[in-house]
Amino acid sequence: MNVAIAVQDIQPEALISASEAGPAPKRIVVAYGFWIFLLSDIVMFSALFAGYAVLVHAAAGGPTGAKLFNQVSVAIETACLLFSSYACGLMSLAINSRRRLDTYLLAAVTFILGAAFLALEIREFADMVAHGATPQRSAFLSAFFALVGCHGLHVTLGLIWLLVMMAQVAIKGFRPAVERRLLCFSLFWHALDIIWVGIFSVVYLMGVVP
Repeated sequence: MNVAIAVQDIQPEALISASEAGPAPKRIVVAYGFWIFLLSDIVMFSALFAGYAVLVHAAAGGPTGAKLFNQVSVAIETACLLFSSYACGLMSLAINSRRRLDTYLLAAVTFILGAAFLALEIREFADMVAHGATPQRSAFLSAFFALVGCHGLHVTLGLIWLLVMMAQVAIKGFRPAVERRLLCFSLFWHALDIIWVGIFSVVYLMGVVP
């Protein structure tokens, strides 16, 4: 009875006003959609992690991680990506303060460190292939190249994205649309950093254990 009275008390004008409020602001829609993209990406990497965990010991008599992984090189890669993520965070602060020169400088640092990470990873892959450790050699190597290579592909796309965004800042300035895209890039770059920490721990640190 009370529910029926409450419903009757609602004025038609209030219902019309609520229906005419329109869709959510674009910044909310973009942020929501990009978080869905990031979560879907994390699901994909989770599947790759699971596949690697199952196949890590399926070396088929070939080289294992203990024989292939260079811990010094991987440590340098990790440092490059971590500092790149830190520079990206500072770049976000510079964007919020509308400091264009600082934005360019910190974006350059982010790009250089990210490119250094990618170059070291490509060299690692080239050395492994030169020693016959190709994805066709064993299930372990197939899972390794799929997981680490997929992350490297994301870093490559992130670097291209960063260049495009800096061009947009130079042409359009700090417009709301540009700021939203830069925020999305920052989230993407930090997500890659978190995923790499997982790869470093699961693949490289645990991979050298006999």
